Amino acid sequence: MSKVEIDALTAEFFGAFDNRGGKPADVARLRRLLVPGGVIVHTGTDLTVYTVEEFIAPREQLLSDGRLVDFSEWETSERTEVVGDIASRVGEYGKSGILNGQPYEGSGTKAFQFVRTAEGWRIVAFSWFDRD
Repeated sequence: MSKVEIDALTAEFFGAFDNRGGKPADVARLRRLLVPGGVIVHTGTDLTVYTVEEFIAPREQLLSDGRLVDFSEWETSERTEVVGDIASRVGEYGKSGILNGQPYEGSGTKAFQFVRTAEGWRIVAFSWFDRD
């Protein structure tokens, strides 16, 4: 059952950024999906470490001000390991939308760390890098 719950949590995470068809993205749901004090790291040319709030704010803005529309992200493959009340997952993802009036597509890798809490599985940390 744990893997099924983690699959659902991960799908809900990716769904938080979806604003296709004019519906508003629900990035705020990440406050519920991550544990308080969760850590978010973007790798690439610069390593950036975010708190949950530092991560949410600019994405809420980008997905609601008309710059990035018809956007979605989705997992294309994953490897998940569950050991007791902890789990890790590394997955490839794709993304697409319209950014500043131009088609936008990309892909990358996200790595998640999960813990089982009294309320169910939650994300403790995730990191990612974009390929394009």
